[in-house]
Amino acid sequence: MAEVLVYVDHVDGAVRKPTLELLTLARRLGEPVAVALGTNAADTAAALAEHGAVRVLTNEAAELADYLVVPKVDALQAAYAAVSPAAVLVPSSAEGKEIAARLALRVKGGLITDAVDLEADGQGPVATQSAFAASYTTKSRITTGTPVITVKPNSAAVEAAPAAGAVEALEVSFSAQATGTKVVARTPRESTGRPELTEAAIVVSGGRGVNGADNFHLIESLADSLGAAVGASRAAVDAGWYPHSNQVGQTGKSVSPQLYIASGISGAIQHRAGMQTSKTIVAINKDAEAPIFELVDYGVVGDLFDVVPALTEEVNTRKG
Repeated sequence: MAEVLVYVDHVDGAVRKPTLELLTLARRLGEPVAVALGTNAADTAAALAEHGAVRVLTNEAAELADYLVVPKVDALQAAYAAVSPAAVLVPSSAEGKEIAARLALRVKGGLITDAVDLEADGQGPVATQSAFAASYTTKSRITTGTPVITVKPNSAAVEAAPAAGAVEALEVSFSAQATGTKVVARTPRESTGRPELTEAAIVVSGGRGVNGADNFHLIESLADSLGAAVGASRAAVDAGWYPHSNQVGQTGKSVSPQLYIASGISGAIQHRAGMQTSKTIVAINKDAEAPIFELVDYGVVGDLFDVVPALTEEVNTRKG
């Protein structure tokens, strides 16, 4: 069976959920070979094997931590040369898409970004994408070279499938460009205890209707009751009510959770572009004519200051 390279997104050996989803998708196409790079890369092996990796190629060279992007591209290219894969799958983060694009250029392969599903047929992987702010769904296939595909988080359920997961050292010769951009400082992001926005299974977002930073605690309380991430519309972010890192939309982050709850958000195209691929969408808005109601699965016409606290209380009550 053909082998499929999977680029591993991890933090000091802790594998992030989008990588486990990639392993599920990779098994549809062939045998997953995981590529784990950087600090404590070898510590990823157990989790990767549990989710289907037949091999884990690792390299922990200092260049991978001290310099931006290019060393990772060099290492992934080395893995590509060693494996000759049928496809390369990369998580669809900002860094992941840059790595994928650079690799595709180097190996003269085709590139598909932000896939939301993958399936196999006799001519190679077929990727499903959402286009034009998720107004259309397209299916496409790479016709030249090896497919290099980035996949959005929450595109597949994580499925355990224990495999050998043999750890192998990956030999990498770093290019002259690898040390072109050096990381001079890092500042840990303060943890909120909530899931990462782009990876969360549930997202609760607030918009202009929240009417001030002091009222965002309503959104946070509902999110915490559901174990969800907190998002915000561009209007709320531009007003300074919530950090830009939580913005959902075309100029913010794109999310695709199992459940998306929009509170006080009108549903402008800019926001829809970042959340329209969510599996189930619920909107709370006192304006029955708000555009957000055009795409929801469930809509509540009402004042969020009444509805959101009541919903939070009901969730907590049912949780016991």
